[in-house]
Amino acid sequence: MGRPATDDLDAAATLAAAETALVERRAAQVRDLLLMLHWADLHSGDPQAEPGATPASRGGDKLVSLGGDGTPPVQELCLHELAIARQTHPASTRATMADALDLRHRLPRTWALVLELACEPWVATKVARMARRLDHDQARLVDTAVADAIAGQSAGRVLTIAEAKVIEADTAAHLARLEEERRRRGVWLGRTDLETGTRGVFARVEPGDATLVDARIEQIAEALLARPDLLRAHHPDLPAALDDLTRDELRAIAFGWLARPTDVHELLNAIGRPDTEVARRPHHRAVMYLHLHESALAGTATGLVRVEGLGPMLLEQVTRLLGHAHVTLKPVIDLDEHVSVNAYEFPTAVSERTRLRCVGDVFPHAVNTATMTGRYDDDHPVPYDPGGPPGQTGDHNNAPLSRSHHRAKTHRGYRVRQVDDATYLWTTPHGLTRLVDRTGTHQLTETDAWTLTHTHELDAALARTCV
Repeated sequence: MGRPATDDLDAAATLAAAETALVERRAAQVRDLLLMLHWADLHSGDPQAEPGATPASRGGDKLVSLGGDGTPPVQELCLHELAIARQTHPASTRATMADALDLRHRLPRTWALVLELACEPWVATKVARMARRLDHDQARLVDTAVADAIAGQSAGRVLTIAEAKVIEADTAAHLARLEEERRRRGVWLGRTDLETGTRGVFARVEPGDATLVDARIEQIAEALLARPDLLRAHHPDLPAALDDLTRDELRAIAFGWLARPTDVHELLNAIGRPDTEVARRPHHRAVMYLHLHESALAGTATGLVRVEGLGPMLLEQVTRLLGHAHVTLKPVIDLDEHVSVNAYEFPTAVSERTRLRCVGDVFPHAVNTATMTGRYDDDHPVPYDPGGPPGQTGDHNNAPLSRSHHRAKTHRGYRVRQVDDATYLWTTPHGLTRLVDRTGTHQLTETDAWTLTHTHELDAALARTCV
């Protein structure tokens, strides 16, 4: 088979070929899963029922369950020949067959989207593995949530949704696993590297403790930069130019200072931030953003929340996470309110509401789910005109973007229209159109994009006329 020609493709043709390749790749993966299922169906009969069968106790073939609750059993020894055909180890083929069986029998809505090539099959199979410990009915809860998201959301967001639904489906089992993990906490020293003279330190601790330790390391690192004389006094082997120190090297030095609280105390006092103030306070302070439904607070649903930077958690975990912190509740932000100002810079109130509405970066297929802890630029979809009308900066004209996405949009000719508070129509430099909303990224035909664009323009014109 010859290598497909690509040298004669221009930019637009290359993009079209990439979209075709995506469909072909998904189709090939689906065919692999279908062949797995067909092989399983061909070997679903009980081999022990065949005349002259060798008893399973003596090594004979038998039926085994590969997938989760509700999947049919398969002849154990049929896997080896299929593995040879697939050029994989039998364990790998066994795992893939289990995923396929779970999708067909436990996650039917998600499986339907896989068959339609509407999503990445590998994401669906990973969800199947995440939900495998659930019973058949509990798996349906995961199926419903994932099917609503998998065709538009990025892989990371889909897996976060699946993780949350697995917790919600069997909270008791999740709590048991949490307790088991808590019993595995510890701090360990690795072997000393004789070549470099360094030694690793490994720890499994509570997320809240890890966050506080990380914050303390940053505090010490910043203090050391502010007092290079103290840094050199304790570390005379440092390079002549401290600018040559990487951030990781500086943090490693700061980590070592954790073992010398007296030195830390003197260091912080030396830069005008008395450590005694920290010592006098019985608690540490931290900022945490929680996303939860009001039913969780009312007790009418599972107390599940999404903690930015940490993922889905039960309210019991959040309570433990905040065990060493003063809690200050911030008023609920009304996302129905709208604000605009007569300035280029976005006020904090506008940025907050926009990011909460959009659930993060609004560039097509963006993966970040952090809203307030993520680092975003506030971009004007309609470019700001210093000599233009008042009120150009506001909820109606704000697209949260990561710095790299903002740079691409600014310097590569992307066009974006804000259709409503949390919906954005993108056109790439070579004419690809994507609609980004709370449910993810969706491909549009040229006709759909034209209709949406002109309907939006007509609505805007009517609104100006009414005013």
